[in-house]
Amino acid sequence: MPQPSAPDQAAAAAQTREIADCVFELIGNIIGQADRLAGLLSIPTPFIKALHTLDCPMAMKELGKRMHCDPSFVTLVADMLEKRGLARREPHPADRRVKNIVLTPKGEALKQRVEAEMTARMPWNRALTEAERAQLLALIRKMLSTDDGAAEADAASQTLHEQLAGLLTSALQGGPRKGARNGRPASSPEATGGDR
Repeated sequence: MPQPSAPDQAAAAAQTREIADCVFELIGNIIGQADRLAGLLSIPTPFIKALHTLDCPMAMKELGKRMHCDPSFVTLVADMLEKRGLARREPHPADRRVKNIVLTPKGEALKQRVEAEMTARMPWNRALTEAERAQLLALIRKMLSTDDGAAEADAASQTLHEQLAGLLTSALQGGPRKGARNGRPASSPEATGGDR
């Protein structure tokens, strides 16, 4: 197989840099949207991830694993959720030594609002058609399935990668908002907080 020429290699390297730049900008926009939504709802930003993750009664250890954070941070988040009446701790039915965290009705209502708001704010739901979103999701899953030494990656980078993957998958499966045409919202970006 012939080796790529120097101009081809330069073009490929430039494309790789541009992809990386765009991915980092997209991540920044998503994090910015989450921060702005947290401010709008007067909740700490970690609540957004915790509420998204709590899809059933869940052991504290499991919540930490899914949020990719240490037990002390999970305890802090659980304490804050409990203090605001959004969740409660209860004994695990099979092992009373284990504490489950369970969303209260107030917590469930906030979770539904957060999910709807984040879905409405995600750029793929505002700029892509249904077919394009399906293609994007397939490409993301394909990239996530490759093992190219991710085990050697820095722990913080790996955590961000996994959190982004969960957020992307969840929001992509959410589909466009009501009133949208071809994946674009009926209202302007400014009405939903806009892009950064």
